[in-house]
Amino acid sequence: MGSALTCFGLAVLSLVLTFWESPETKELKRVQEIHEVRGLISQQLGPQLLHNEWQSPVELNWFGDSKKVDVTYTIDPELQAEAEKLLRLHKPDYGAIVVMDAVTGKVKALASINRKEENSANLAFRGTFPAASIFKIVTASAAVDKHGLSPDSIVMFNGSNHTLYRKNVMTSSKNRWTREMTLREAFARSVNTFFGRLTFEKLKPSDIEEYAIRFGFNKHIQSDLPFDPGFTDVPKEESFELAEIVSGYNRVTTMSPIQGAMIAAAVAEDGVMKVPYIVDQVRDEEGKILFQAEPVAAAVALSPEGADRLKVLMEATITSGTSRRSFKPLMKDRRFKELEVGGKTGSLTGTNPRGKTDWFVGYAIGEKDKLAVAAITVNVDYWTVKSSHLAQSMFKKHFKEEYVETARRLSESSESSN
Repeated sequence: MGSALTCFGLAVLSLVLTFWESPETKELKRVQEIHEVRGLISQQLGPQLLHNEWQSPVELNWFGDSKKVDVTYTIDPELQAEAEKLLRLHKPDYGAIVVMDAVTGKVKALASINRKEENSANLAFRGTFPAASIFKIVTASAAVDKHGLSPDSIVMFNGSNHTLYRKNVMTSSKNRWTREMTLREAFARSVNTFFGRLTFEKLKPSDIEEYAIRFGFNKHIQSDLPFDPGFTDVPKEESFELAEIVSGYNRVTTMSPIQGAMIAAAVAEDGVMKVPYIVDQVRDEEGKILFQAEPVAAAVALSPEGADRLKVLMEATITSGTSRRSFKPLMKDRRFKELEVGGKTGSLTGTNPRGKTDWFVGYAIGEKDKLAVAAITVNVDYWTVKSSHLAQSMFKKHFKEEYVETARRLSESSESSN
């Protein structure tokens, strides 16, 4: 009798375990199912997405069954039109603008221009652009997140702001030309030698490699957008080549504008990097929902505390650093005074495409939304527009309605006080 009861109990337990799943297991299954659908979408709609063709309805092989489906995309028509207008107006030789919802990963605009080749694929997907000083975000994250440095941490160095010479970066000796600077100022002004010395004195090569992977370098991101992964090659020991990598002063490290938006979004979203996506929903001909997109984390790039410190650095870029002129009209506009904006610039001559590459990646946090933008321009002979100007135009376009309401409240408050 006892043996029979024991067998019965084990059978019941087995049945319960079959139908009960831990929250972790359920989340893993949810993410895996989303990845499978996005892989299917990327494989079949990728060629159209590369050329900004948001086709619907469309024939898809839906896990072995041929289906005609309606696809709802995440693109915001007004933001997409604004991004395309800006690129047409300023006419860089090459350029791209990516706008992404930092909370969900929804891609709201995906515009591109290539004056050398008509009907070319959208450059936002291409991962051949030198990351330049955008990579300083990775280095700074390792410093403030893993090693607890503050924006006011000081490093001493020799050399000017935008050069990188072996004789300066490979020595810690002091002389009458030695300077000291805070991490906040060096990040805002993008001082190369500072980041080389910072790494040699406070960090390890393995820290840089770890945070590079966290921010999406050398890693495939399972998205419905077929964009190239970023690449870097971090030396294993202290060397001048390491200084070149950590400061972004090299052509080895490359990335796409889509990854640039992901990096900015991760900082805005307290360190959590979301997978970007462009397909929001898929329905069959009867209206049945076959797929509904949900946010998925690509990585935890840094802790919430680290993200807060990094925001201080990125906000300094806007208020006193390399983007202050481009963002001055926005930041002085009373309607936008509650908007929290941060960013990072980068510039370097690249080879694919050949020309002077200019980057801006950043975020804007309002009362309701967190928006991430990556803008890039490449010019062969002369500049036509700063990428930071393109980004601030996109922020202004998106947040105008939210801040029309803010302006109304300010006006009413002013009138009531008179």
